[in-house]
Amino acid sequence: MIELARQYGRYGYRRVAALLRQAGWQVNDKRIERLWRREGLKVPPKQPKKGRLWFNDGSCVRLRPEYPNHVWSYDFVHERTHEGRAFRTLNVIDEYTKECLMIRVKRKLNSVDVIDVLTDLFILRGPPAFIRSDNGPEFVAEAVRDWITAVGAQSAYIEPGSPWENGYCESFNARFRDELLNGEIFYTLKEAQIVIEEWRKHYNTVRPHSALGYRPPAPETIIPMDQRPVMH
Repeated sequence: MIELARQYGRYGYRRVAALLRQAGWQVNDKRIERLWRREGLKVPPKQPKKGRLWFNDGSCVRLRPEYPNHVWSYDFVHERTHEGRAFRTLNVIDEYTKECLMIRVKRKLNSVDVIDVLTDLFILRGPPAFIRSDNGPEFVAEAVRDWITAVGAQSAYIEPGSPWENGYCESFNARFRDELLNGEIFYTLKEAQIVIEEWRKHYNTVRPHSALGYRPPAPETIIPMDQRPVMH
């Protein structure tokens, strides 16, 4: 438990308990909580309450995902390498499964990069029903909107001044910064690309997600040795 708390300093006791159970320990949350408090381990602060955007008739604007590939979200995150040069990440998530589909890391990102990333994902997974994005200039570019429509998806842009309407991606970005970016010094862009991709894999396959009953979004399938095919 102490080793997991040291390795994942922003995880609370419930997420650490889930990781222990994944590793084969027969423990419950109550026991881990007692040990956690006895050892004086840090508990992350509570998330602030969030408002909701409503129409005048009381109906909610938010489009809620109902199945995998229903709604994807994407957004930018800004960071710097050690010498002070800026780079950006383009994060794409499936809102229903919570899986991070891709993180593109470059010094500069624009609407052409958005189309390039989405093209790769559409080839791998097929187009989603909706793509939710910010109202920034890169995302409302005519080329992006026209391309999204041409491949059979629909755009779900965010109202200006309402970043929490894209709450799924905003939540992911917060975890991304809190659990990785705030604790890393990137000396080169290549280092940032490698470390961020490793974190993305960990997020998808290992990190327990509270909204999924403390299961990872896309756990790796482990085939027992006695069930693996014999190579001749």
